[in-house]
Amino acid sequence: MMHKHVDFLVIGSGIAGLSFALKAANYGKVCVVTKARVDDTSTKYAQGGIAAVIYSPDTYEKHVQDTMTAGDDLSDRNIVELTIRESTERVMELVEWGVDFDKTTSGRFALAKEGGHSEFRVLHHKDITGFEIEQKLVKAVQQHPMIEILEEQLALEIITQHHLGVIVTHRTPDKTCFGAYVYSPATREVNAILSKITMICTGGIGNVYSNTTNPPVATGDGVAMVYRAKGTVRGMEFVQFHPTSLYYPPESPAFLITEAMRGAGAVLRDTQGRTFMEKYDHRGSLAPRDIVARAIDNEMKISGKESLFLDATVIPKTEIFNHFPNIYAKCLSIGVDITRDFIPVVPAAHYSCGGIATNEWGETSIHHLFAAGECASTGLHGANRLASNSLLEALVFSHRACQRAVQLLPALSFQENVPAWSTEGTVLNEEMGLITTSKKELQTIMSNYVGIVRSNLRLKRAFDRLEILYRETEELYKQSTLNPEICELRNMINVGYIIIKHAMERKESRGLHYSLDYPEHRDLNPIRRDGL
Repeated sequence: MMHKHVDFLVIGSGIAGLSFALKAANYGKVCVVTKARVDDTSTKYAQGGIAAVIYSPDTYEKHVQDTMTAGDDLSDRNIVELTIRESTERVMELVEWGVDFDKTTSGRFALAKEGGHSEFRVLHHKDITGFEIEQKLVKAVQQHPMIEILEEQLALEIITQHHLGVIVTHRTPDKTCFGAYVYSPATREVNAILSKITMICTGGIGNVYSNTTNPPVATGDGVAMVYRAKGTVRGMEFVQFHPTSLYYPPESPAFLITEAMRGAGAVLRDTQGRTFMEKYDHRGSLAPRDIVARAIDNEMKISGKESLFLDATVIPKTEIFNHFPNIYAKCLSIGVDITRDFIPVVPAAHYSCGGIATNEWGETSIHHLFAAGECASTGLHGANRLASNSLLEALVFSHRACQRAVQLLPALSFQENVPAWSTEGTVLNEEMGLITTSKKELQTIMSNYVGIVRSNLRLKRAFDRLEILYRETEELYKQSTLNPEICELRNMINVGYIIIKHAMERKESRGLHYSLDYPEHRDLNPIRRDGL
């Protein structure tokens, strides 16, 4: 086993990981580990844009209030305020890195308005904002002499005292991260990358569900690794389902129809062509995502249909072609001309508002371990994420994490005597078939019992079934040859378990967590969790 030593280890290559790497590289050697290609991240698939206060009449206070309202008042107001007040400066850094946001003919940024926003404040690059950001960040990182990128390398576990023979629990006060064990499928070797600072930016958990807008790499690896290392994970009951993914069953992941299209005037319609959102919220099709997703889910159950419709025919063709060219082309490829046809849509698992608990500097409960992006729970989103706040959050907290990490760096040293990874295991000819079957079973359990609408009975059934799947998978993991598929399945089951446990603990309907057993009950002062 090889031991690599770096000042900063970054696990993940989306907007949070790459922006952190670019800043940290000014202070030491950086290694970015990503389990697929460097640009294969959820960031690349983000369509709508990034929210920031740019022009009046918008104000920081308006953005703060919109975020608190969307989060069902479960957001940490201090975190919300510092995030919003730093929004303008962080977005301007993206511009300095070459990100080309759309502008009007007068040279001002062309701002969009999305659900839950009271003002036009979403910067975008057509309908491929994330792709544009990822492209420019990857280019900058690849050109930096102090940054090494290791593609197609899977982080297995973060290294803590546990690997040195010390018993670690959630209550251990001095849990410390020394780096990570990383597996290379090409060489079938597990190496230890030892670091003074480790940053986890592994993205979302969407593939725990059957239908998701997330790329296949979004399997909750960072959350699962920190959970197994006895770090604090919180708020995992709050899984955001995007109301409008393109209904096209042959394709996975689901193609996202950005909320910006509703901001431009598109409206939701039922199978009879009638609008229905006014029955659920006075903001209609521009209500926050949790409300819209539940409304669509209810209308689908009433009608017995597998999808509803988004009517974009009211949007001028020139705006369709200029602002939504990729959505237009995608829909046209399956025979839907959105300038005259309704778009079939269905909710899909989209974003995790919970994750690895961090403070205002991106620090986790494990010393020298930071987290940012979708895998982190900063306190910004509360019970429901406001549209286009996710890219902003990733930028703000990767920046703040770098500031804090640089302060710590001079006093840190590398951990000695880190043992080799145990490579015991035998080849099972049927292991791939078992993994595939178990993955589909997990996704079915989560989709049927832990989706948009939940109940005590559904959660109990999900928990019981997942417990059996967990035992089977752990046995398979111990006996089988190490491979990315079994590692991802193990992470996904860990994440599913945490989502169910947190959902069972919340005895109220709040934001994205809606329970038939507590439809009206609201605990405005929930007990803060220190993990499970």
